[in-house]
Amino acid sequence: MNNRVFEVGCSIEIEHTAFSLHAHVTLDNDIEIRPGDEVTIHGDEVKPAFGEKLTLRRRATIRRASWLEDKWTRLVARLELTELIETSFSEWRKI
Repeated sequence: MNNRVFEVGCSIEIEHTAFSLHAHVTLDNDIEIRPGDEVTIHGDEVKPAFGEKLTLRRRATIRRASWLEDKWTRLVARLELTELIETSFSEWRKI
């Protein structure tokens, strides 16, 4: 693998309860994920039953975005945020 693609260990916390439905991944060594990067978690699919909380160890492959992918992701994110603000807070019809 090169410096743009590498593997690290990770912890996965999954909860499927009446209070929460989530899955959080924490990468080892405090690796920073930047705009445009891709993270693939390896291993079998996990489907916790209702009421379960699981903590698992897995491997993750990180693929760093190229310079162009980074800039494109930042631009698209800014445009989508601007669209959200315009459609959510603009008064476009009179009641």
